[in-house]
Amino acid sequence: MSFKITTWNINSVRLRIDLVAKFLKSVRPDVLCLQETKCPDDAFPLKRFHRLGYEHVALNGQKGYHGVAIVSRAPFESFKFDNFCGKTDCRHMSVVLGERAGLKDPLTLHNFYVPAGGDEPDPTINPKFEHKLSFLDEMQAHMGLRPADKERAILVGDLNVAPLEHDVWSHKQMLKVVSHTPIECEKLAAAQKAGNWVDTMRVHTPEPEKLYTWWSYRAMENWRVSDRGRRLDHIWASDAIAGEVSKIKIFKDYRGAEKPSDHVPVTATIEV
Repeated sequence: MSFKITTWNINSVRLRIDLVAKFLKSVRPDVLCLQETKCPDDAFPLKRFHRLGYEHVALNGQKGYHGVAIVSRAPFESFKFDNFCGKTDCRHMSVVLGERAGLKDPLTLHNFYVPAGGDEPDPTINPKFEHKLSFLDEMQAHMGLRPADKERAILVGDLNVAPLEHDVWSHKQMLKVVSHTPIECEKLAAAQKAGNWVDTMRVHTPEPEKLYTWWSYRAMENWRVSDRGRRLDHIWASDAIAGEVSKIKIFKDYRGAEKPSDHVPVTATIEV
């Protein structure tokens, strides 16, 4: 049985609910993980998701900023969220899917929205960048993000770091730009290594092929021609399930939709 998980920084779920509906009708993932929902839980468009067949929803949202959500066609066994850096800014949520989702073995799914970090890559003068580095450090140290040997786990989300040379349009020009600075790349790699996570997107599309999931709003008219993208969205898998990820698809055309997010959906197909 194939099981599809999609991650998407939607940049306001209420503003782009029609675009989300179009995607769900077309692709029909089993689970959709959203970031930057910018929506308090009591204002989340639950009825629209229910009509689309996604009746099971886990929310960690706030008004105007941040926020993550996981919507599913099958029920969760449990869900929770963790706070990082002593803040309650709604950047993480995890669920466990099991027999009721048609899975023979439990699957833990983490959904993250890592802080963007502002514009200046200096933590001594930019508190947003300092927050981002601290967040990545806490991800590395978090014992809940270290799957046991046989634990089936997936970590997805907007991690706001393009870690590899070919995850950005120009490695040399981006080295001093937040999202691709050496310190960010090192800290994300350390978090990945601590949990022994497999970068499934790069398993299916190895370097040196370019791989992007985000294109700036500053290039609205010619974003496709200039193609100055970054891979900020990620799908990691624990060793126990990485070999079952059969396909990764980046839906680049959604960047060209009317009133798009600057991120596009990314879907992993898992043979369970």
